[in-house]
Amino acid sequence: QGQLVESGGGLVQPGGSLRLSCAASGFTFSSYAMSWYRQAPGKERELVATITNLGPTTTYADSVKGRFTISRDNAANTVYLQMNSLKPEDTAVYYCKPYLARSWRNYWGQGTHVTVSS
Repeated sequence: QGQLVESGGGLVQPGGSLRLSCAASGFTFSSYAMSWYRQAPGKERELVATITNLGPTTTYADSVKGRFTISRDNAANTVYLQMNSLKPEDTAVYYCKPYLARSWRNYWGQGTHVTVSS
């Protein structure tokens, strides 16, 4: 199994933007659909967005639709999450992982913290 390293989180005011990155290594990144999850304090982890292995098809949770955009660069082995119009309820730790991949089922990286607050 390979490794995923999330980055790009931070503190941002409501209405602001952040771009998260997830760098993959040690596996054939372009063969996997990828996903972003998040876990807010005191809440269960939730699926935020997915993207197919070649990138033409994306899906989003209703709570982020129209505000977040998932994309990927297979040459750079990286998946991104562009987050616009951020709200306090977007505050969470954000994780990336291959989507619906059995061998990655129990894997969670260190995540990247996003705090939306004035």
